[in-house]
Amino acid sequence: MGSPNVQPEIPAPQPAILIIVENLPVPFDRRVWQEARALAEAGYRVAVISPKGRGFESSQENIEGIEIYRHRLWEAASPRGYLFEYAWALVAEFYMALRIYRRSRFRVLQACNPPDTLFLIAAFFKFFGTRFVFDHHDLNPELFEAKFGRRGWLYRLVRLAERLTFRAADVSIAPNESYREIAIERGGMKPDRVWVVRSSPDLARIRLGEPHAELKEGRAYLVTYHGVMGPQEGLDLLLEAIADVVSRRSDVLFALIGGGIELERLRERANKMQLRSFVRFPGRVSEEDLAAYLSTADVSVAPDPQNPMNDKSTMNKVLEAMAYARPLVLFDLTEGRRAASDAALYARPNDPADFARQMLRLLNSADLRRELGARGRKRIEQELNWDREKLSLKLAYQKVLEG
Repeated sequence: MGSPNVQPEIPAPQPAILIIVENLPVPFDRRVWQEARALAEAGYRVAVISPKGRGFESSQENIEGIEIYRHRLWEAASPRGYLFEYAWALVAEFYMALRIYRRSRFRVLQACNPPDTLFLIAAFFKFFGTRFVFDHHDLNPELFEAKFGRRGWLYRLVRLAERLTFRAADVSIAPNESYREIAIERGGMKPDRVWVVRSSPDLARIRLGEPHAELKEGRAYLVTYHGVMGPQEGLDLLLEAIADVVSRRSDVLFALIGGGIELERLRERANKMQLRSFVRFPGRVSEEDLAAYLSTADVSVAPDPQNPMNDKSTMNKVLEAMAYARPLVLFDLTEGRRAASDAALYARPNDPADFARQMLRLLNSADLRRELGARGRKRIEQELNWDREKLSLKLAYQKVLEG
């Protein structure tokens, strides 16, 4: 028997981590929430700062042991509006970070763009020994051009902020190989400091179920888009393609799911194009409702047009549709093809007529729909799933804490 005076050794707690994201509320932001949960599972104490949003109005709450702090945010639609939005958010996030640091003395601050201004908060805490992980969600210079169609002094400021973010980062995590190359070549980061962590679906949370016939409203087929309703998502091109499809057949319903600054304008445009009876805009929906739509859809679409940002970006909606075994139509972009591979049909970039032709090919062939859907699901199960990606995230954190 051991000595009664010997106490069992209690392992030291893992360091505390603060994640700051400004683009979407948490846990609605799937990438950030998966990262936070994976780090908490690994024993880290995790807090998250995010904006408020519909359904996520609480200023503070604890979900699955993760502390979430939220601030108000105004959604801008102009360059000057973005300056105000980002300045306000930066002040709110810095104030919250100070409060959290007093309680937890977090060892790592992970900042998720856009925007690329959060390095200013990270730089302050680096004076106290905090390490900085940059979670690279968007190519902000390319995003600026896609939204506003021009360069200028604000564009140069965005480029400067990106360079300073990479310079301040101890480790960067990239959602695909294109972003990793940019971190190394444009950001000047060492290759062993850049880790690819894809925003892959968590198969344990995918709720593939029986089709919900009522979502088709009596039509034979349902085509879904789900994602942000912004100027760079190609939804105007999609409406043109829809008009082409419904001029040839009237048995298809289109559900364009999501919220954003373009939602009301797109509704108005669909009405002017006389598409009211064919297109539904449910807005931002719950995880359960999205699962119902994707379990019912015959085809899913990703109409992101070709531009320098989209060509190098992996779209969550593509991977999610594949996880639900939905056949896809998308424009032929570099990272889109890398993600979907042979699980999609590809239209000529930015050509709505060809996009319509590819949708019709799928609608006209049940066998092709089943084949592409099965390929996509297999690809997610074998390669592009969160169980694989979270291992890279944990290795990146080991690297940053080693110094």
